[in-house]
Amino acid sequence: MAKILEGPAMKLFNKWGIPVPNYVVIMDPNRLEQLGEANKWLRESKLVVKAHEAIGGRFKLGLVKLGLNLEEAVAASREMIGREIGTAVIRQVIVAEMLEHDEEYYLCINGNRDGAEVLLSNRGGVDIEENWDTVRRLFIPIDENPSVERLTEFAGEAGFTGEIAERVGKIVSRLVLCFDNEDAQSIEINPLVIRKSDMRFAALDAVMNVDYDARFRHADWDFKPVSEIGRPFTEAELQIMEIDARIKGSVKFVEVPGGEIALLTAGGGASVFYSDAVVARGGTIANYAEYSGDPSDWAVEALTETVCALPNIKHIIVGGAIANFTDVKATFNGIINGFRESKSKGYLENVKIWVRRGGPNENQGLAAIRKLQDEGFDIHVYDRSMPMTDIVDLALNS
Repeated sequence: MAKILEGPAMKLFNKWGIPVPNYVVIMDPNRLEQLGEANKWLRESKLVVKAHEAIGGRFKLGLVKLGLNLEEAVAASREMIGREIGTAVIRQVIVAEMLEHDEEYYLCINGNRDGAEVLLSNRGGVDIEENWDTVRRLFIPIDENPSVERLTEFAGEAGFTGEIAERVGKIVSRLVLCFDNEDAQSIEINPLVIRKSDMRFAALDAVMNVDYDARFRHADWDFKPVSEIGRPFTEAELQIMEIDARIKGSVKFVEVPGGEIALLTAGGGASVFYSDAVVARGGTIANYAEYSGDPSDWAVEALTETVCALPNIKHIIVGGAIANFTDVKATFNGIINGFRESKSKGYLENVKIWVRRGGPNENQGLAAIRKLQDEGFDIHVYDRSMPMTDIVDLALNS
């Protein structure tokens, strides 16, 4: 699953007939001034300026400015772009037409193993959590497409009436088409608004997750996904994502700036365990990593080189529980090659490596990686009899 930002989501909404306000995404405030000369709506409308990044609580952080004219929007853009929020840097803003509206609604669709579920409420906006009892749900089985009539009826069940119910039914129908045809996994619109004087609807905000591995089917996808931790993916993260999309099994990698303990761990549960254990014992992790499902040795080698290139690390923990089917010898071949390649590039100087692993062919794998001691690696190797927490303690206390 990959999250995409509001601008790309709105572009997909436009494609499938879901109404959105006029908007532009800019990285340079001077560009907004130029666009204002060419676009009447920028000159004559009240504007909203929002940081176009995966950052929660933007309004409370001062990253949403409302009711601006063009000059004020340019100034707000200058103020936001380049600002650091934690580990994130604001690189772009979205400037949208501010629509006066009478009511706010909530609309969402989530995929699951059996199909998808649509959620709809006539009490949307920032208080949707307090009004969650108003949300109505409609399950859509796989390969079924509900009629507009059924969706209008569903809108009625959510408290909409008359022409508004009909219009909401049509918007839900278009959202289902967008969900199915864009390989989406979830889409949330909050709020969907209406200005009753002219019955104008618009999706004012959007959160959308897509299956990024399906991008070969979408020639018009010109966006990159963003992470869920408030910043764009790094180049290293994107490279591992590309590898993950091409292999059986899985390799995962997330950078955590400033940490001293690098993790090269096997299995989702064990990876989370080692991360938590390091932090619980007062250490700092430099990354989250995971290989599982018996991935190819070349993919594990690439993951290893990525981990070794992390800055300022003092230890690498090559950890895992006891695998059921991931071949320890084969994956350790990838790790060994990755260590050798990394050392040849000048990495791993003064870095201690701690290994704890069990599973198919573990004796051969552990014996092979232990031989790195003869090549000058500061490596310490243990089998399944070593408690997983003890390997963390050894790293932190050495």
